[in-house]
Amino acid sequence: MKNNSTKIIAFPLIAILICACNAVKRVPDGKNLLVKNNIVVNGKNTNDENASNQMYQKPNGTLLGYRLRLNLYNLANLNPDSTYAAKFKNNPGLYERQSKLLSAKQVDRLGQSFLYKGIHEFLKNTGEPPVIIDTSKTKKTLTRLKFYYFNNGYFNVSTAYTIDSIAHKKAQINYNITTGPAYKLDTIKSKISTPALDSLYKTNPEPSFLKSGNQYKTSDFEEEKNRLTTYFRNHGAYFFQPTYVTFDIDTIGKKDKADVTLIINNNNIQERDSSRTEPFKLYKISDVNIYTDYSPANAKMPIQDSTSYNNFNLYSYKTLKYKPRAITDAIFISKGSTFSDTRTTLTSRYLNNLKIFNYPSIQYEVDKRDSTAQSLIAKVYLTPRKKYSFGATLDFTHSNIQDFGIGASISETIRNVFNRAETLEISARANIGSSKDMANPNNTFFNVSEYGVDLKLNFPRILLPFGTEKIIPKRMIPSTAISAGFSKQTNIGLDKENFTGGISYNWSPKRHNTVKFDLLNAQFVRNLNPNNYYRVYTSSYRELNNIAQSYNTDAGNIDDQGNLTIPDGAADFTNDVLNNTTALQPGDPAYRDVESIEERRVRLTENDFILASSYTFTKTTKKDLADNNFYQFKTKIESAGTLLSAVSSIGGLPKNAKGNYEIFNLEYAEYIKTEFDYIKHWDFGKEKVLAVRSFFGIAIPFGNSDYIPFSRSYYSGGSNDNRGWQPYALGPGSTNAVDDFNEANMKIALSAEYRFKIFGDVKGAIFADAGNIWNVLDNVTDEKARFSSLNDLEEIALGSGFGLRYDLSFFVIRLDLGFKTYNPAHDKGSRWFKEYNFGHSVLNFGINYPF
Repeated sequence: MKNNSTKIIAFPLIAILICACNAVKRVPDGKNLLVKNNIVVNGKNTNDENASNQMYQKPNGTLLGYRLRLNLYNLANLNPDSTYAAKFKNNPGLYERQSKLLSAKQVDRLGQSFLYKGIHEFLKNTGEPPVIIDTSKTKKTLTRLKFYYFNNGYFNVSTAYTIDSIAHKKAQINYNITTGPAYKLDTIKSKISTPALDSLYKTNPEPSFLKSGNQYKTSDFEEEKNRLTTYFRNHGAYFFQPTYVTFDIDTIGKKDKADVTLIINNNNIQERDSSRTEPFKLYKISDVNIYTDYSPANAKMPIQDSTSYNNFNLYSYKTLKYKPRAITDAIFISKGSTFSDTRTTLTSRYLNNLKIFNYPSIQYEVDKRDSTAQSLIAKVYLTPRKKYSFGATLDFTHSNIQDFGIGASISETIRNVFNRAETLEISARANIGSSKDMANPNNTFFNVSEYGVDLKLNFPRILLPFGTEKIIPKRMIPSTAISAGFSKQTNIGLDKENFTGGISYNWSPKRHNTVKFDLLNAQFVRNLNPNNYYRVYTSSYRELNNIAQSYNTDAGNIDDQGNLTIPDGAADFTNDVLNNTTALQPGDPAYRDVESIEERRVRLTENDFILASSYTFTKTTKKDLADNNFYQFKTKIESAGTLLSAVSSIGGLPKNAKGNYEIFNLEYAEYIKTEFDYIKHWDFGKEKVLAVRSFFGIAIPFGNSDYIPFSRSYYSGGSNDNRGWQPYALGPGSTNAVDDFNEANMKIALSAEYRFKIFGDVKGAIFADAGNIWNVLDNVTDEKARFSSLNDLEEIALGSGFGLRYDLSFFVIRLDLGFKTYNPAHDKGSRWFKEYNFGHSVLNFGINYPF
């Protein structure tokens, strides 16, 4: 508490110190600090982001309206070396006295220490020098603004600027823009010299960016250039470039209107010292030559091996190591087809997706054998990656289970395993860690361990006994993955062995759409130490033990302190209650609590076998990592146990005493699960982004199951969920997270986050997270945990807070401080802001953004 009080007092003191700085401290006399840019268009201020981007000078950055970086810079001593030297020059005896105490060398080094120099270097580098108004840059900005409005159709635009002093050495610049009327497009004509291109232009079904009645915008003309270039080049015009598209804009005799003539001249061919023009030709592919082991070193070597397959020619400088179809299936350029940039791009993507070659090089040359000179030879150069690749990692981790962990993994990738471009990935991992929350009778530091092995075999095609080309053509880049894995955890809860295996198919129906179909996904979880349950799930034990204090009748169930022994005493007392040999009756609240505790114990200690199939569809409009104006939609449906139940029913297999089917003497899980996940980002410019996420998931048990396995259930809280709560610490419903690892089979989550730049690579965020988990249509009887009606939406929790991010380009380090804003675990009327304080806050650490 004392440390917290010190920090609370320190923050306002630091703030007062910074605020005491003079913002114009380093502004020379006769100069002004730029505090604001005003763009005034036709007498009204505008917040046009694109217009603001034309500025050569912008005011110093602010944090919540305060120029933090400027004041940090003003705190710095810009010449610490001179100041340190002047200290001794003004006091000659000081140097000798300090040299006797230390040494001359140490006194000199003291001047380079953080206290004398480093802190000022830090303040100078972290801070930002004052932005002083420079009229030459103001005039350049004015010119750029004029071009900006001209390019948006204001051909009669006029500009001027004024500088207004608003305080001592502070001023703002007013950019005054008078646009005049905006010109609109009137008649649109075309003048295309090459008949073949003119025919393509007239039959092009794609809509033009230039339409009569639209306001003139230079960007529309650039878009039209690119549209036509793409269309022509996808229909054989190999030598066509955007520079061949020009426009004649005629405003003579027009009032606020412009006639547009699209002009495309013939191909200009340079020949040594002269040039000539001729109509563009539409080319076809006469040959496709594939060099399977190209490298600069062997480029001049003779071909040693070659073959032809389906009109493709494959060459190798050494022995050909690939089945021809494995390569040709990835080639979309075919003999006799029309030249197309799209086919070239698809070929590059597919070949790169094989993961056995470096990024391919595809070149074209005119076929000299064709007397009409309208044929191209496509040459595909493939550089193989190394057949064997080895990797190793070392990680230090912290999670809700492990306070500290050390993990290591090794992996081996084998490419072209069966000479059909397959890849085999073999990996092994091991982890040791420390957890104070787990049962640890010997009090050892490293009390947690895990190891595992995984295998994954990838095929660059759909692996089925029948053809799928008609429904999943190769342009969708299909692939098949067969996987298997084993892991073993010791001293983590109940200790587990986990066996997994499956076969899945992946393809991309469109450029930014992906589909994953898990035909079979099998998982077998075996608990090695179920008797450890009450030592791990201590909250369940405490509740059961409290009930036993009043209702236990067997002295053999308790120890010398009167507590239930683990596991026998707890199990015997539970059996006594459920067999009605105690004073508790089925209608009593304590009886229902014991029943609920036992239901959860059975569910979490039973071995699980899951055989599922699932379909996942993802669509995104995100173009690249820098795109902050996009949406992403993901949906998944999963069915487990249905196939096994159908086989068991058809085969007339017997059921066990509980009326359920078994496989390998184990009841398998049966359920259906569906999820919807939607993310949307809005980019407001100046590195300000609003991001929202919504999620809904539900898993319904039926048939062979009346609950969902722990590994397929939902939890709430944590760094990527509701950040006001720890992982597994929220819900279900209004139960106040009474268990150690709280989970349920339905989840709702809504999050919003406003992100902004603070300075440099440091970003900030303000967020709000809403959501909860519930039990529905399963065997959980606690009404507080169940979703029974729409009124239970009142149990949606709300967490809010703020965060810092440090952008390292390839990933983001994230710290979020979350506060419990609305806690449904409290009584109605006491749910808002009752725990909105630092004592109940949660500090989350994460890598990259949560959504």
